[in-house]
Amino acid sequence: MTNSTPELEDSDCILVTGSNTTEAHPLIARRILKAKEKGAKLIVIDPRRTQIARFADIFVRQRLGTDVAWINGLMHIILKEGWENKEFIKERTEGFEEFKKELENYPPEKVEEITGISKSDLRAIAEAYAKAKRGSIVYAMGITQHITGTENVLSLANLAMMTGNIGRLSTGVNPLRGQNNVQGACDMGGLPNVYTGYQSVSDENIAKKFEEAWRASLSRKPGLTIIEMFQGIEEGKLKALYIMGENPMVSDPDLHHVEEALKKLELLVVQDIFLTETARLAHIVLPGVSFAEKEGTFTATDRRVQRVRKAIVPIGDAKPDHQIIAAIAKRMGSNLFDYASEEEIFREMTRLTPIYQGITYERIEEEGIQWPCRSLEDPGTTFLHQDQFSKGKGTFFAIPYREPAEKVSEEFPFWLTTGRIGFHYHTRTMTGVSPSLQKEAEEAYIEINPFDALQLKIEEGEKVKVVSRRGEIEIKARLTFNVSQGVLFIPFHFVESAANVLTHTALDPIAKIPELKVGAVRVEKIGEVNT
Repeated sequence: MTNSTPELEDSDCILVTGSNTTEAHPLIARRILKAKEKGAKLIVIDPRRTQIARFADIFVRQRLGTDVAWINGLMHIILKEGWENKEFIKERTEGFEEFKKELENYPPEKVEEITGISKSDLRAIAEAYAKAKRGSIVYAMGITQHITGTENVLSLANLAMMTGNIGRLSTGVNPLRGQNNVQGACDMGGLPNVYTGYQSVSDENIAKKFEEAWRASLSRKPGLTIIEMFQGIEEGKLKALYIMGENPMVSDPDLHHVEEALKKLELLVVQDIFLTETARLAHIVLPGVSFAEKEGTFTATDRRVQRVRKAIVPIGDAKPDHQIIAAIAKRMGSNLFDYASEEEIFREMTRLTPIYQGITYERIEEEGIQWPCRSLEDPGTTFLHQDQFSKGKGTFFAIPYREPAEKVSEEFPFWLTTGRIGFHYHTRTMTGVSPSLQKEAEEAYIEINPFDALQLKIEEGEKVKVVSRRGEIEIKARLTFNVSQGVLFIPFHFVESAANVLTHTALDPIAKIPELKVGAVRVEKIGEVNT
């Protein structure tokens, strides 16, 4: 996040898109609703009428995969009306003239045709956000899990820069991380192209710094993303896989392909706190521990680094993840993993990571610190880009609209999108063993618009078959106007009716994220009604 979660309370316009915030990020949603109580205008743009949409001053549904078009459409209106922040554009940005040319292609009439958002709604949204003194954008994986995910995010950044809603309190472009400590995992180099603190593996000076610290030879070539790993298995280039805290047998697209690939491995090691669907396929399972059984730090979605303290002794043979990794490294002959404590590991990391250099266990004993924090005197950074962008001037990118990778057809006439619900967390590794949460949401369902259900002669609670080009599942129907005609929604949590059997592996060419939010399917009546 460019800004902090508490700042949302003082925004006077909040644009939420691709985020079912009240269910997936309830604490952040609370901040948004507090802002609304103070008079902020809440705009929600989502293909589905989510829970937070019920609180919106303006709620519109865009057609799946049309985000670049509606964002360009808003900016077209802002420019035509003269609502852009001319001073910010002149002083803080570059590339605006070329960018303006692309916006000419998105008049409201054309955008309405592409996205389904009316001209009047587009204008109301554009005016509310552009005229806000402190406008915030909040988004999640409904924006990123597309072949145009990177372009969607760049478009939102264009919108923020055009209106000057960045580099100040209670503004910004704010992605909400999908799971606990995802931000921390990325900060620690849990991405294939960077070391800690987003330092590029291909940068010679950075690579040498880490080689000296670790007394090892390091590749300058970025590694593989998850989807690329499975492609590598199919091609025979990848023989072994070590999976920690991830359950691709539920969370990844085209699950039949995932299972086939995992079964081809010569060695599959899974390290987790429960025997997940993926762990059941493993040659070796290593028992990790929960958050309550280990020391360390978590980094929140707004870059806040916080202490985690062990509440109980690890149960049974389970060990903290770093101890398992260190034990394996030592058995492989390394003498670099002899750490006396988690704090010692943290100190090594901060020494090598400029944005973390001023953070110590002592400084975050009681309260977290937000990076960048570059020295012991640095209080941390509440919001980013205050005086200038990290690269100097912010660049406008002219981004044309591209259609999704898969389209509806006569054979597959329905659009499918997937997402989360409030009672379950990711692949239900933890929430699935909680009786109280299971009671609230015991099984999967597919949301179908009642008019579509009438045409298909499907009743509430009836079990139906959903078929895509990848596979098929049987699932209970839930009739609701939360989805438009022609659109279906399935929560992805449930392995028994796994939505990702249906999804495809088309990737964003830059971020390599699969297009989980758009696919084409058909629904078949099988006649079984659940009572």
